[in-house]
Amino acid sequence: MPPFEVLAPADQRLPFVFNSPHSGCQYPKSFLNASRLDERSIRRSEDAFVDNLFRHVVPLGAPLLRAHFPRAYLDVNREPYELDPKMFDGRLPSYANVRSIRVAGGLGTVARIVSESHEIYRHRLPVSEALMRIEGIYKPYHSALRRLLAQTHVTFGYAVLIDCHSMPSTVRCQSSNQRPDFILGDRYGTSCSPDLTEYAASILEGLGYSVSRNKPYAGGFITEHYGRPARGLHALQLEINRGIYMDEPSHTPHAGFERLKQDLAIFARELTAMPDAGLAIDAMAAE
Repeated sequence: MPPFEVLAPADQRLPFVFNSPHSGCQYPKSFLNASRLDERSIRRSEDAFVDNLFRHVVPLGAPLLRAHFPRAYLDVNREPYELDPKMFDGRLPSYANVRSIRVAGGLGTVARIVSESHEIYRHRLPVSEALMRIEGIYKPYHSALRRLLAQTHVTFGYAVLIDCHSMPSTVRCQSSNQRPDFILGDRYGTSCSPDLTEYAASILEGLGYSVSRNKPYAGGFITEHYGRPARGLHALQLEINRGIYMDEPSHTPHAGFERLKQDLAIFARELTAMPDAGLAIDAMAAE
């Protein structure tokens, strides 16, 4: 199986691209052998089933890019070289970002932990292993994403990236201490038009879900890197509470999965029908 794939409509009818970078569940045997975790524990960082929850966008007329490789193996929602020198034997390239907050937390491009504290590896890795994953998977993945967004932008005059993720059911809003059903991240209004964020929130709230904005997740590298509203490139991160649709300890969908899938179909249909005035104005301003 290839490390990722694009599910593309026969005819792209919408200026939207959907992305599921953390739903991969194909674990290389060599990776599992190098890990100190069992096959269930190592899946705690997975955005399980998120790609399946959004497959319906393809018949609507929007492409879906989805990873098959797991986030624990390689995280494409990081800079290409956010690497922890303590994880590797050998010298990292001079351009590696070894001091980011994400590296310090164990969640760099090649993660040291899953979930919040579970160490992945038995031993240090050779530097060549990290570089192989970056050159062989990370860079081709982002090339595919850039190509989808560029083609969409050329065709429609602007492009909207919906970056699809999930979060543990224990995540709480920092201000209210509530556990939201969804968190929308737009880098505090810098990665997409505020109209897009508000429109998405209103749809989800209309479906009966609680929605938080930017707290505690404001959007990762993908949202920050590809969101350029002044150029007509809008990126919005969407986090789904896993408790809505799956049993987290057993890593299996529960009865809420089908209802959520149907609601997300409504969400995608209404979101992609959003009047483009607020998005097109930003694109025109860049000309």
